[in-house]
Amino acid sequence: MSALFCIHGHFYQPAREHPWLDVIEVEDTAAPFHDWNARITAECYAPNAAARILDAQGRIDRIVNNYAATSFNFGPTLLRWLEQAAPEVYAAIVRADQESTGARGFGNAIAQPYNHVIMPLASRRDKMTQVRWGIADFRRRFGRPPDGMWLPETAVDRETLAVLAECGIAFTILSPHQAARVRAMPAGEWVDVSPEMLDVTRPYLCRPAPGLRIAVFFYERTIAREIAFGGLLKNGEHLADRLWGAAAEAAWTDGRLAHVATDGETYGHHHQFGEMALAYAIHVLEGRDGASFTNYAACLADYPPSHEVEIHDFTAWSCPHGVERWRADCGCRTRPDWHQRWRAPLRAALDWLKTEVDALFEDAGGQIFHDPWAARDAYIDVVLGRTDHAVQRLLSVQALQPGVPGDRRGALRLLEMQRHAMLMFSSDGWFFDELSRIETVQILRHAARVIQLAGTFGRPLEAPFLERLRPAESNLPIYPDGVAVYDRLVRPAIVDARRVAAHYAITSLFREYPERVDVYAYRVTRREAHRYARGARTLLVGRVEITETSTAEASILSYAVLYVGGTDVHCCVRDDWDDPRHQAVAASLIETFEGSGVTDMIRQMDAVFGREFFTLRDLFTDERRDVMAKLSEETTVSIESAYRRLYDDSRGLMAAVRDADVPVPREFLAAAEFVLTTDIRRALASSEPLNASALNAVAEARAWGITLSPEPLEPLLRARIERVLRQANGLFMLEQLADGQRTLDIARDAGITVNLWQAQNLFHVRLAPRLREASSEVRDVVEKMAERLNFSLDALRAHIAAPS
Repeated sequence: MSALFCIHGHFYQPAREHPWLDVIEVEDTAAPFHDWNARITAECYAPNAAARILDAQGRIDRIVNNYAATSFNFGPTLLRWLEQAAPEVYAAIVRADQESTGARGFGNAIAQPYNHVIMPLASRRDKMTQVRWGIADFRRRFGRPPDGMWLPETAVDRETLAVLAECGIAFTILSPHQAARVRAMPAGEWVDVSPEMLDVTRPYLCRPAPGLRIAVFFYERTIAREIAFGGLLKNGEHLADRLWGAAAEAAWTDGRLAHVATDGETYGHHHQFGEMALAYAIHVLEGRDGASFTNYAACLADYPPSHEVEIHDFTAWSCPHGVERWRADCGCRTRPDWHQRWRAPLRAALDWLKTEVDALFEDAGGQIFHDPWAARDAYIDVVLGRTDHAVQRLLSVQALQPGVPGDRRGALRLLEMQRHAMLMFSSDGWFFDELSRIETVQILRHAARVIQLAGTFGRPLEAPFLERLRPAESNLPIYPDGVAVYDRLVRPAIVDARRVAAHYAITSLFREYPERVDVYAYRVTRREAHRYARGARTLLVGRVEITETSTAEASILSYAVLYVGGTDVHCCVRDDWDDPRHQAVAASLIETFEGSGVTDMIRQMDAVFGREFFTLRDLFTDERRDVMAKLSEETTVSIESAYRRLYDDSRGLMAAVRDADVPVPREFLAAAEFVLTTDIRRALASSEPLNASALNAVAEARAWGITLSPEPLEPLLRARIERVLRQANGLFMLEQLADGQRTLDIARDAGITVNLWQAQNLFHVRLAPRLREASSEVRDVVEKMAERLNFSLDALRAHIAAPS
C-alpha cells in the first residue's frame, strides 16, 4: 500500500501584550512561569522543536524537530513574541519550513489571518486587512509567500474564501461538517454530504465567487478528536496504528491523503509528553513500507482536485451552532453552571465602537492619506519593524503631505487606533465562560486603547461604549456587569505620559538611568534631574520628554519624588509647565526640603502639582515587584543574620539532642534549613567552580532530616548545568564537565529532580557532534555526562560510528 500522511498543528496564543506597554506583564495564573506564553512555550512549542524518541529502557535515542515532519501554522502575534522571547524555538520553526521546502519543494508552514478574528463576523474590509497582514508577516518570517492559510477556529463563509483567493492563497483546511455538497468535475451532479459521507482523503475545489478558486482540505475528524480529547496521545505507536488504519480503510489510490488537524498545543500543553507521542508516531510510520509524510501544498501540486465543494456559511470547528459562540449564549461552555449572556452585549458594544472609529478613520484619514484603507493595509510593514525608516517609507507612499510633522503623528495615531480595533476582536474574548477572564479583559483593554486614541481627535467614546457594555452580566457577584469589569480590571491598566513619567521618576530612586532610555513602549529623554538627600529622606526633581514609540506623540513633563524610606514614596507630575515655571517650582521644593519636615514637603508638592499623586503601587507590574524585592533585601539580610547566629550557636547542642534520640526543636530546624539552603544557593549561583562546601551543606541537611525545597534550588541547579554545557569547550572542557557532574550530584543527594530538557538539547547540539574527533579521555567524560543526562550510550556510539 502506498500511503500519504499529513498531521497539521494550529499553534496560536492571543496577543497578551499590554496595549500601552507592548510587553506581557506577569500572569500569576501561569506560575511558576512569568506568563502563559512562557509556560506554553516550555510545555509545547519548545518540546516540539526538540522532541525525544526513547529506547526500550526509556533513554534518549534521538531528538527530532516535529515541525520538520508536520504541517503547521503559527499565529503572527505568537511568532512575534517567540522571536523576541524564545529565539531558539523561533529559529527551529523557521528552519523546519526551510528543510521541508528543500525536501518536498513546498514548505510545511502555512499562514493565518493576523490576530485570530472570527472572519465571518468581520467586514470585508477587515477580512482583507487580516489576510494581507497575515501574508506580510509570513513573508517576513519564512522568506516566501504562503501557499495556504488557516482560518481562526476554521470559521468560514464564502466571502472569507473569496478574500483568500483574491490574495493568492491556494488552499485552506476545514472540518468535514463545514462541507455542504460536492460533485465530480467538470459537471457531475451535486450531492449533499454529511461529515460521515464526505471523502476527506481528497482535496476539493471551491468557487466562492465568480472567477475565484481555492482548494479545501477537510481533515479526518474522528482521529483528530481522539488526539485532542481522547487518549490517543498516551502511546505514539497507537497513534501511528490509528493513522495507518485510516489509510487502509480509504480504498487507497494515488494522491489520497490521510490527514488530521488539531490545536498544536495538544502536543505537550494539553497532553503532557504529547510531542513525544507525535514524534514516535511519525518515526513508526516512516519506517513502514509505502508510507510517506507530505504537506498540503505538495499534495495539491501533485494531485489537484477532481471534485468540487460548496461550504456551509458561518460555521466553525469549535461551535456546533455556527459561529454563535462568539456572539451569543449558544450553549458552548466549559462550566455547565455558568451562563454566557454577556457575549451578545460584548459583541454589540465592540461592533458599535468599531463602526464609530471606522468613520473617524475615514474622515480624519481622508485628510492625511490618499486612501486610508490602503494605508492601513500597508501599516503592517511598520508593525513588523518599529523604525523611523519604516514610518517614512509608509508615509512617502500613502500620505498626502509626507513631511508635515502633525500629519505624521495624526497618521500614526489613526493607524494604531485601527490596529487595536482589530485586536479587540480576537476570538478568545468570547470563547470561555466568564466576562472577567483574562482573555476578555485583554480585548476590553484594546478597546480602551482605541477609545483613548479616538479621544485625541476630539471623539469622546468611553461613556456611550460603557452604556452598551452595561448589559453584559458576569457570573461572579464581584463583577455585576461589564462596566464593573471595565472599571476594576481595564481602567487601572490605562497609561498616559504622566504615568510613564511617574514610573520613570520613582524607579530613578533605585537605579541609574542613561540620558535616553526606553521604558517599555516609550522613549524617555532626560532634560534635567536633581537628587537631594537629607538623612533617610531623598528628593528627586526633574524634567523629561516622553515619546510614545508607536505614535511619535511627545510630551514634556516635570516631576518631583519624595522618598521617606521603606515603601513611602510620594510622586507628583505636571505636563503643562514651561521651563521658567518648572525652575521656580524646583527651587521652592528644594528650599522646603532643606528646611522643613515631611508633612510640609508633601503639602507643598500637592499645592503646586495638584492633589493627584503616584506611589509604588502605580509602578508597572513587573518593576513594582522588582522594587519591592529590592526594598525587602535589607530585611532578608537581617533575617539571615539572625538564623545563622542561631544555627551556629546551637548546632553543637542540637547535635547532642539529636544523638540522644530527642526530637530537635522545629525552630532550630527552620534556622538550619534557611542557612543551608542559602549556602547552597550562593554556591550554585556563583561563577566559581563548585567546591565541597555545597555538597557538605546537602549532607548536613540530610543529617538533620531536612528535606530541601526544590523551589529555590531547582532553577539554580538547572541554570548551572546549562551554563556548563554552553561553556564546555577547548582546554577547560574536562573541568567544566566535572563541575556539571558535581552539580548533578548535589541534585541527586538533595533529592531534587532537575528539568534537564534544555541541558539535553545543549549536549545534543554542542557536545555529541564533537565526539568523532575527541580523544579517548574526553570521550569517556562526555559519555559519562551523556549517561547522567539520560542519553542512550548505544545510540550515541552508533551515531559516532556512522559515516559523517
